[in-house]
Amino acid sequence: MSDFSRRSLLQATAVTAVGVGALAATGSIDSPAAAEPGGSGYLVGAGKGDMTGAIAGQGMMGYSDAEQVAEGLLQRTWARAYVIADAATGHRVLFITADIGCVFTSHHMRLLAELRRRYGNLYNEHNVNINATHNHNSCGGTSWDYAYTLASMGHRHNSFEAELAGLLEAVAQAHDSLAPGTVELGFSELHNASANRSQPAFDRNPAADRKYFPEKIDPQVTALRLRQGGTSIGEIVWFATHGTSLTDANFQIGPDNKGYASYLAEQRDGTAIVAHAQTNAGDMTPNLWLRKMNPGGPTESNRTNNIMIGQRQDHAGQAALGAARPIRGGIDSATKYVNMADTRIDGAYTPNGKAARTAPAMMGLASAATSMEDNTRSQLAILKEGMRNQLTLALGAGAVPTPDPWMVYAQAPKAELFPLGILPPRSWVEQNLPIQLIRIGDLVLAAMPAESTIVAGLRIRRIVADALKVPLENVLLQGYSNGYSQYATTPEEYGEQQYEGGATLFGRWTLCAYMQEFDHLARAMARGRRVPVGTRPSDRSGLQPDLLGAQPADTPMPGKRFGQVVSKVPGKAKPGATVAVDFCGAYPTNKIRRGRNTKGYFAVEKHTDTGWQVAYDDDHESTELKWVRPGGSPSASKVTVTWRIPRSAAGRYRIRYYGDAKAASGKLTEFSGNSGPIEVG
Repeated sequence: MSDFSRRSLLQATAVTAVGVGALAATGSIDSPAAAEPGGSGYLVGAGKGDMTGAIAGQGMMGYSDAEQVAEGLLQRTWARAYVIADAATGHRVLFITADIGCVFTSHHMRLLAELRRRYGNLYNEHNVNINATHNHNSCGGTSWDYAYTLASMGHRHNSFEAELAGLLEAVAQAHDSLAPGTVELGFSELHNASANRSQPAFDRNPAADRKYFPEKIDPQVTALRLRQGGTSIGEIVWFATHGTSLTDANFQIGPDNKGYASYLAEQRDGTAIVAHAQTNAGDMTPNLWLRKMNPGGPTESNRTNNIMIGQRQDHAGQAALGAARPIRGGIDSATKYVNMADTRIDGAYTPNGKAARTAPAMMGLASAATSMEDNTRSQLAILKEGMRNQLTLALGAGAVPTPDPWMVYAQAPKAELFPLGILPPRSWVEQNLPIQLIRIGDLVLAAMPAESTIVAGLRIRRIVADALKVPLENVLLQGYSNGYSQYATTPEEYGEQQYEGGATLFGRWTLCAYMQEFDHLARAMARGRRVPVGTRPSDRSGLQPDLLGAQPADTPMPGKRFGQVVSKVPGKAKPGATVAVDFCGAYPTNKIRRGRNTKGYFAVEKHTDTGWQVAYDDDHESTELKWVRPGGSPSASKVTVTWRIPRSAAGRYRIRYYGDAKAASGKLTEFSGNSGPIEVG
């Protein structure tokens, strides 16, 4: 499709409001007109919660690298929640975007259980969607699946509880703020914030698929705005690019380019809660050197790329919202759990027209090699020679299971490395996985628990659009949703066995299984019915290994006291300069300092007529924290707070640090310290 024809179609659909029925509890379809007396007929609410877990001493999530252990904080990670309800019928959806690497079954199950306890059946597996921005620098160890926790040396309960608390805070705010409002939908395009990192695989697809993406990227930007009384309270922007601006050379917790785009929008607006959500970003990278748009590869932490790609998404989102028009119509949602380890697939959904079958999850050698376009070194550092036997022996097996011939056939031509789906004492990844459809007026989200390539996403979008009779541009593949199972490539792409194909766990026909099940789900929705929900995942919270061990009691640096400044601090500085202050600190993960009402880990304070007031907190883009064990000490800590002074800053400032020292008894003692005054001007 040409840029002109695509843009024309997007503009046309942006201003078209199509009435859509909502599925009632009885299975009947409600008339859209009945839900629109004198207005759009919507109730809307938005909320935000801090889900920042351990910022030091524990593994990070995204690159599956045991050597990427957190050493501080760049910016906080947030959950942003939105409730949209049909005022006439009460049908609603709860949409949550989280600044984390992946949404795991652990998040999904625990969140649904807590929502059930608080709200009854108001929010349930059908109408709740929790999705990840897929940044690669969030807290690790929050899954129940061994395949994803081992890089963090086991399950990290402290980070998991922090993430769950942030999700619940966001939901509570969205639920409590629900009030009459309007919903607007708009489109734009973004051509310089993504590149295809798997071009040999993309080129294997049929010409009709490749023609739809002439630049080998998905440029569509889709935006939804929620208003109450004319004021924007929430915005959701969808665009496909990976959260890998910050590379594996970064060791500080941060939300990457999508989180930064949200930060920019919220700083500018002040009232709206703005999420930048993913779509089919499986083969989309923000590292534009692949398109020769900027020089060099991912050889460092790449903060410049993080800022640039975040800014471009922010601008494109504003363009889409500038073209947004009110939508009308009902709310609908449905979820089905699919046994992806063994799904029989009708030939109508395979490229060769033959029936097929998925297989238990297997990780290929290509996935262990990783996507080198986004990494500075080969990842999966936990995969040492002989370690497979050591791990399975520790979990009770005498040998690694051998896949059955039919499994090997379904996985071909993958060179199998780990048979994750049949490892003891249970599969190392969840294999009963949810797919979901959410319909908000004329917008449809096809949500899957995987990273879909753009062509794989296109095929699902076509099936759903056809079944529900809506324009293709109004259907989005909502990836990284309600669970995680690595990748979904087309069968043609799978044959190339690039990284994405090696990480397509359930074999060559994984996508075909998803296509079949989405088709069944969408056609049932069109008829006002639901398909059987399927077998839900089991609770895997038990038997969680912790290979990290406890940190020792804190001791101050020799000759120093906790909170003392141990570096020279300038008395004067100019706007644009950088000031770094070292403190005698304590292990930051002794206490997870999260939530809007806490002091945080540090702040830059300004002197005013009423005393010292926080000017820049530990989530501000001008600040960061780094933690080290000085001189190789096993128990002392040095904490460095860095402030890149904004051009607008003027006056007297100081840097204040908050810590919690742990005694040998385990008791925590809060302390603080601050630098001397710094005159800025």
